[in-house]
Amino acid sequence: MVRARAPSFIIPITTLRIGNGNGDVKGLRLPLLSNKSWQFQLQFQQRNKEKKKRQNVTISYTNSSSGGDSASAALELEVNEIRESCKMWKWKGQYSINYLVSSSPNSHPNSPPLLLVHGFGASIPHWRRNIGTLAKSYPVYAIDLLGFGASDKPAGYSYTMEGWAQLILDFLDEVVKKPTVLIGNSVGSVIAASESNQTLVRGLVLLNCAGGMNNKAIVDDWRIKLLFPLLWFIDFLLKQRPIASAIFERVKQRETLRNILLSIYANKESVDETLVEIMREPANEEGALDAFVSIVTGPPGPNPVQLMPSISIPVLVLWGDEDPFTPLDGPVGKYFSSVPSKLSNVKLIVLDGVGHCPHDDRPELVHEKLLPWLAETFNF
Repeated sequence: MVRARAPSFIIPITTLRIGNGNGDVKGLRLPLLSNKSWQFQLQFQQRNKEKKKRQNVTISYTNSSSGGDSASAALELEVNEIRESCKMWKWKGQYSINYLVSSSPNSHPNSPPLLLVHGFGASIPHWRRNIGTLAKSYPVYAIDLLGFGASDKPAGYSYTMEGWAQLILDFLDEVVKKPTVLIGNSVGSVIAASESNQTLVRGLVLLNCAGGMNNKAIVDDWRIKLLFPLLWFIDFLLKQRPIASAIFERVKQRETLRNILLSIYANKESVDETLVEIMREPANEEGALDAFVSIVTGPPGPNPVQLMPSISIPVLVLWGDEDPFTPLDGPVGKYFSSVPSKLSNVKLIVLDGVGHCPHDDRPELVHEKLLPWLAETFNF
């Protein structure tokens, strides 16, 4: 089991009522809260071992308490339970896309679905500290982008921002089938902003938005332009298979990943062995190297400066102020700092002491800002 954030006990049954106190049921972690009464209903279907197909596991839970504000509480799901509860959707009839659905039967009937879109190198379990809290009030979907997590990593595929944006649009159209709020981190934010179809997308939440698919994204900054020859040289080296393989093998080593994560997380305690494995495991799958090379060496795609002026739906921007990748004083950070004064539909909140992945770095702080905005914006 993953480490608890509060004292817990384990009861190995599938339907459980918990009075005042704390419970940890098959990876669903409930922090210790006073004057709370919780009911969990876990419905499991056995895995078909002969066909080796993963069956759906529905996780639902309700808060039947009255009074008290638990908006910032974080219900942490165990990674294995997240993986067991995922489904597969066939995109374009050929690519298997991994996704998760989690909801509460007591969520408000007018609450919009939320779709969580991860960043570079991440996957659905990177949202393990958010899914449980958000699903108390909203139907929550999370997706592994093509090339990441448990989704397909097709040989020879050319990854682009436009391709991922179309994936999200098709997923909303074919799977969610309701106007949805997109919540993205880093590259996932750019993808969300790229697909702001107002028929299918009701709102956007951008967590430390990246400048594009890779470092060649130019946001009118002379420093990036100055580095362009070096970036193209790096692209040339990565296109040499032996060199790319050696670099990738080095990057996906546990200690290397841990050091990278420690450099972009402000809350160092959040960088645990579970997080390292979340990033490392998909990198060992066939096709992961090709995806890495294609994404790093491919076209950067549209950047936020190009995308934001055409977006009229509500947008919440949450920005960790200790992000070394997209710092507030960098070109992307400066742009988003100026956006609220130009676009009335955009709200920016700077999160003190938070790094590049706010939802995992300081989930309670993100929930504290996100949940009231959702409730106020969508009037329920």
